[in-house]
Parts: sequence; structure tokens; C-alpha cells
Amino acid sequence: MKQIPTLTTERLILRAWREDDAPALAAIHGDPLVSRYIGVTGDPMPTLSQAWDHIALHTGHWALKGYGKWAAIERSSNRLIGRIGYFHAPYDWPGLELGWTLSRDCWGRGYATEGALAALDWGFETLPASEIISAIHPDNSASMRVAERVGEKRWREDKAHNKPCIVFGITRDEWSARKAR
Repeated sequence: MKQIPTLTTERLILRAWREDDAPALAAIHGDPLVSRYIGVTGDPMPTLSQAWDHIALHTGHWALKGYGKWAAIERSSNRLIGRIGYFHAPYDWPGLELGWTLSRDCWGRGYATEGALAALDWGFETLPASEIISAIHPDNSASMRVAERVGEKRWREDKAHNKPCIVFGITRDEWSARKAR
């Protein structure tokens, strides 16, 4: 397996998952407000077993696809605060998706935007994708604002996990023009 790259921003480290991330991830996913828009059901996933399964899923995604979600670490505290990165299931996903999920105590601090910008840079520099999307639950206005802040535009309504979503996206050309400004 190719090594998972580490991205560093002013306040974040996006790195490969480790087994010892499971307790912090279980706490994040166990918060009903955090989990309401993610996963198949939107139900909290508070167990260590569920967290380990999630870590294995995203580590496997990197192995199979060469990209995936990173563990998002707050540099000042060195604690896991969420996940940021890519997902694209081959069967029912609306495209190469950039997503973010953060611990509730980190909401509103610009971390999702900061991490998503770094991930978009990496994605368009590394992947052959002509576009990157974010599939967002129709009620998740906070994530829609993040998508807009990173330059994505509302493209269409679609489905992810057989549930309605709003697809925001940005093309490689749009990203290049944005970076040139």
C-alpha cells in the first residue's frame, strides 16, 4: 500500500488513521448532533467497535483507491477532532466526494474550511479528477456554507446511501482559477 500522505495547515494535521484514534472517534461519532447527517442511518456510533470499523473502512479506502479520509488533528492540542477527506464508493455514490466531520466543540472555528482547502489542493494536484463534489444532507446548512467557502457551487440534488443529498462541486479549472487569484 502506498503511504498515506500527511497534510499540515496552520492549525491542523491531516494524517493516517491509527488504532488508538478509536476512543476519540467513538466520542465524536457518539454525539447525536455530529452524527445526524452522516452514515447510512444518521444514528450515533458511540462504540469502540464502530469506531474501529470506521477507521478500517477509511484505511482500506486509501489502500484500494489511493485516496481517502484523513484523521484531523488539532495542532495546538494534538487531539483528534474529526475526519476530512475523500470517499467514492463504486456502487451508489454521486462522485469523488470531499467530506468533513468535526467534533461539536470545534464547530464554527474554521477548521472544516481550512482542512477542506488543503484536501482540495492535494486532490487536484494528485488525483486525475476533473471535478470534486461534496454530497451534503439537505438540512445541513453549516456544511453547505463550508462548501461555498471553499469554492464549491450547488450543482444538483442526488442520493448518497439511498438518501437525498445536495451535491456541491468544483471543477479542476474553477479550482485553478481560484488559486490564481
